Amino acid sequence: MRCQRCDKPATFHITELAGGSHVELHLCEDHAREYLTEASQGPATAASAAAALAQHMFQAMAVSQTAEELERLDQKTCPVCGISFYQFRTQGRFGCAHDYTAFRKELEPLLANIHGEIEHKGKRPTHSAKLSEKRTQLIRLRREMQEAIETENYERAGQLRDEIRRIESAT
Repeated sequence: MRCQRCDKPATFHITELAGGSHVELHLCEDHAREYLTEASQGPATAASAAAALAQHMFQAMAVSQTAEELERLDQKTCPVCGISFYQFRTQGRFGCAHDYTAFRKELEPLLANIHGEIEHKGKRPTHSAKLSEKRTQLIRLRREMQEAIETENYERAGQLRDEIRRIESAT
């Protein structure tokens, strides 16, 4: 989703309730900061109180993660599927199951905030872990094969193709 004021991706989704109706805003980080600053300086209404609370939360986030830290974090990628943390933040979806391991440190505060726990307490999949490992390995090999094709390293791509076929036939 794009920011309502520019073409950057919307990373803040604000819903204001005022007078029995609600207004949804989808803003990029810069415009969200600007909007929340304006709202906290406006008249003392329920909407501006909510905006002031959001501004306070936004400032707390800004203190804990500087722009440089966030930029560095956004460049971090999953070694299996290649998705970056920035792509996860903007799309809200992971590329593979290994992303939970690759971004564990960054996800723990988010999961604790959303679920109240960072460890799964429910049911486990009935299929074996070996099958999951094979799927992860196949994803990684297919990505490597695609990269080899793009760099015109056809010999390596052929080796990877053969390895993928061997694993698939063993399954």
